[in-house]
Amino acid sequence: MHRVVALVRPVQSTFELGCAAEVFGTPRTGVPRHYEFDVCAETPGPVPTSAGYTMSVPLGLSALASADTVIIPGWAPVEAPLPARVRRALLRAHTRGARLVTICSGVFALARTGLLDGRSATTHWQRAAQLQREFPAVRVEADALYVDHGDVATSAGAGAGIDLCLHLVRQDHGAAHAALVARHMVIPPHRDGGQAQYAPPAPPADALDGLLDWAGARLGTSLSVGDLAAHLSVSPRTLARRFAGQLGTSPGAWLLSRRVAEARTLLEETDLPVEAVAARVGLTSAVNLRRRFRTLVGTTPGAYRRAFSSGSGTGSGRGSGRTG
Repeated sequence: MHRVVALVRPVQSTFELGCAAEVFGTPRTGVPRHYEFDVCAETPGPVPTSAGYTMSVPLGLSALASADTVIIPGWAPVEAPLPARVRRALLRAHTRGARLVTICSGVFALARTGLLDGRSATTHWQRAAQLQREFPAVRVEADALYVDHGDVATSAGAGAGIDLCLHLVRQDHGAAHAALVARHMVIPPHRDGGQAQYAPPAPPADALDGLLDWAGARLGTSLSVGDLAAHLSVSPRTLARRFAGQLGTSPGAWLLSRRVAEARTLLEETDLPVEAVAARVGLTSAVNLRRRFRTLVGTTPGAYRRAFSSGSGTGSGRGSGRTG
């Protein structure tokens, strides 16, 4: 049996811990058991949780000495230092060959061991910039649902912890077994796309004499970079310098991102066909919208609508049947 040990701390997030427990620690009829699951803490005993109750944790750090996989299911607050005893226990486990895994904010604890230096990692999209600032030696992949290096693995926001845990099951025991576990959990064994589809579009702050508002009202037209420059009575080269200096991007990239952001809104709030959405935002065809949407959001317009449209969580529980 592969031994999985979750390292918890006060105040422990119940959902992040639950992600690991559901995948590795819940017996299911008809599903072969390959894992045993335990929970430990730096100080055994009562550990308060984010749900308002206190759980009893009988095991201390010595439990990590026999773990095959160590999971850090969140680390709150993320600014909390990593105690020296915990750091030593994690490093000893890693040196012995244990796999270290983090869910959501747990990456901040793992980063403090130094094991992520020079490597890529991910966390919740809201914390990605903070992780990069605090640990510049870590390459933060803000859009990834999870990043697995074999000996260390990190996941994005809480729900992505399930994606990572199922991925690890798939690595350990094959796709068929991971799919069986996922079927019993009534979730997909694999999700397409990354975090970009969940992060809200950035607000279109206007720092160019009203140009951005003017362009935003004309997204459905054949608006070009030349049209933007002409509106400000400047050359395209001057416009490019102003965009780079004030917005940190190019006029073309900004225009495309605004069109895709508007497409996201229409997919969420209307039942317009994908072809009509493409026309409304100036991307001319469903094929072009799908290509651009996949590049910037990491999924298809149809999949995005099924996940985020205003009616996606209502009714009988059956899918809408819309494609895109």
